Amino acid sequence: MNEEPLSVQGGCHCGAVRFRARIEVPAQGPLVAHACNCSMCRAVGFQHLIVPAADFELLAGEGDLSCYTFNTGVAKHYFCRHCGVKSFYVPRSNPDGYSINLRCLDEIPAGVVVEPFDGQNWEQNAGALAHLSKKENR
Repeated sequence: MNEEPLSVQGGCHCGAVRFRARIEVPAQGPLVAHACNCSMCRAVGFQHLIVPAADFELLAGEGDLSCYTFNTGVAKHYFCRHCGVKSFYVPRSNPDGYSINLRCLDEIPAGVVVEPFDGQNWEQNAGALAHLSKKENR
């Protein structure tokens, strides 16, 4: 069904925060990242690759992270307290996973496609992302 998962690493600008993630590549079609137009993602230029929590590992920098929440408080926006970069977070759409910022990976996977996501109309569209953090649906 799926090809061999990719192992990717990334982190913040100053290098204090480092992570590793396993990304399932669809057998049919490209790996898709999402460029959300909500107020937060637009401001920080976040491009989402959502993975199940079991496929995410923080390698370094736990003590270097600050957390920002707003609105419902479900999303946990983690920023490096030194350089301010948000390389990953726990999204409201997928509280059982992590969204890693494509732009913070050491190497961008070949063939990845960035598609728009309408986060300005969150309530109508968020359900389209829920499956991305479920291992059994991948």
